[in-house]
Formats: sequence, C-alpha cells, structure tokens
Amino acid sequence: MPRSESTTASAPPARVTIAHVARRAGVSPTTVSHVLSGKRVVGETTRRTVLDAISELGYRPNHVARHLRTRQSHVLAVLVPDITNPFYAVLTRGLADAVDAAGYGTFVCSTDGQHDRERKFFQDVMDRGVDGIVFASGELASEITFGPGDLTTPIVCVGDHLDHPLCDAVIPDDEAGSRDAAAFLAERGYARIAMIQGPPRYGTARTAGFRAAMQVARQRVPPEMMVRGDWTRKGGYQAMQALMTLPTRPDAVFCANDLMAIGALDVAHELGLSVPDDVAIIGFDDVDAATIVTPQLTTVRNPAYDLGSAAGDLALSRLSGRYRGAGRTVVLPCPLVERGTA
Repeated sequence: MPRSESTTASAPPARVTIAHVARRAGVSPTTVSHVLSGKRVVGETTRRTVLDAISELGYRPNHVARHLRTRQSHVLAVLVPDITNPFYAVLTRGLADAVDAAGYGTFVCSTDGQHDRERKFFQDVMDRGVDGIVFASGELASEITFGPGDLTTPIVCVGDHLDHPLCDAVIPDDEAGSRDAAAFLAERGYARIAMIQGPPRYGTARTAGFRAAMQVARQRVPPEMMVRGDWTRKGGYQAMQALMTLPTRPDAVFCANDLMAIGALDVAHELGLSVPDDVAIIGFDDVDAATIVTPQLTTVRNPAYDLGSAAGDLALSRLSGRYRGAGRTVVLPCPLVERGTA
C-alpha cells in the first residue's frame, strides 16, 4: 500500500549529527568535536571547513545529551545590574561573540543593582549547573559569599574582584579615565567643576580619579558640587537641576556615566544655556546615544564590547583546561573622546 502524503509529512526529519558534519568536511568526528569544544588546537583551514559544513547542514549540538555525558552545560551566566543600560547590552554582546565559536551559550540575569537579587540570581545559576559565571553587577559583588560546592565554577568579574580561587577579573581603568576627563576641564580654564556621581558604593574609582585631578589642578570642590545620580537619564537630570539651583553654578560638570550626562544636557537646554560655553559636560562610557545628542557628548570610552570579549576569553581558558593557575586581572584603558560638549 503506498505511503500517504500525510504519513510522509509527519515523519520527523533525521537529526544532523557530528558524523554527518565529519563526512561533509572530510575529517574525523573527533576533529569536529575539537572545533566545537575549543579544547584542542585545530588548523584554521580545517576549522573553517568544519564550520562551513556545520552551517550548510544546519547542525545543532544536542546540549541535553552532552550535559549528561560530560557534566557540562556549555552555558555561561552573566549577571548585570541593568540590561536596559546600553553599556551592559554591548558588554553582553562582546561576551556572547567570544564564546559562541567554542559552542557556549549565555543567559543574562539583570539584578537591578540589588544585593539580595544578586545573591538569589547567583545561587540560581549555580543550581542550574552553568559552566561559568561572568559577574558584571557592580561593586556589591565583593560581598558575595561562596559555599564549598561553589568553588569549582570559574568566575570572571568585570570591574571588581571576588574572593574566589577561580576568579579572574577584567577591569576598565575608570580612575585614569576620570582623572583625564577632569584634568581636561581644568586645563581649559573651567574653575567651578562639579561631579554627578553614581549611587553610594558605586563608581568609587571614577570619583577617586576626579578628586585626584582636582587636587593636581589645585581646585577646591565644595561638597555641594558633588551630587549623586542613579545611573539613569532621569537621575542625571535631577542631579543637574540641583547643581543649577546653587548660588554659584558650576561652569563644568563631569558625570559618572553617559546616561546621567545626557540628563544633565537636557537641563542645560531647558535653561537656555550654551554647551560648552556656559557649562561644559563630560560623560563616561561612550554609549551609542553619545553621538545622537546635540552637541555630541564628550566622554570617556569604557570599552564595553572588549570587556565582554576579554571576560569570555578568560572563562574559556579555564573551561578548556588551558589555564589552571591563580586569578588573573586584565586592565583595559579608558581614553577620552573629545566631541562637542567640552
């Protein structure tokens, strides 16, 4: 009896396996596995041939089977304080791009910068059996405590260090970047320089760099010129309003991130102030929005993508067994980007 069309249509498609990829690429299944895992060096020509075969055949690893066989999930968790902040979106993209070729996926937890949520998310991802964690959730990370079972999972901390035997760190040179920004303002003759800081306990290196530059310039910064925001555009707007109501207004404002700087720029526009003639504004991070506002924002570039990429490389080096030593620290420079607001 002939097979009906409905029977043919309902038959599940054959799953593409490593063996299929190996035959298409003309290599052994072991070589395909090495390309996928990144645990062995494979020549670039062979690696590209295997990746092309994977793409042509639409091969997708069976992560459930691999996890049961190897006790590895091939997943990295990344904890960030606010995924809506463009900086952390770019950082996460850099991490994902770095680990994708090695067959690792990522999932993101946004903690809102709350310590209780950080601890909850941290324990949740540990319980899920992730292979590694990238902790980009602020300076509260230093207060995370670990149980005996948590000490075998590699962790990369972005912007801070953790007391953990397998913790590596990727640090943007916030202090030097902030010092350069404040010195830039002082050298251009601004004499009443204020700072919009981040929330308490956050961004301390940026504040330290600002104060160091002011000390070198021999400029006293009154307490009322040091105000706080909450990393958001609204927070920067409110902080700038407070500065603009002072009996003696600042003639320049350094903001601890770009979103607050854009909020400060909003206030300047509302008051009819010319930027930078009446008040100069400098931000920090160099998010995409920095080039959309008018004038374009002078800022300090925080290399978000490179931070994520470096974090991914550090995690992979441990997961592949290429590195088994003590914690490492990678420091990335934060250069000043001169545009129109200062």
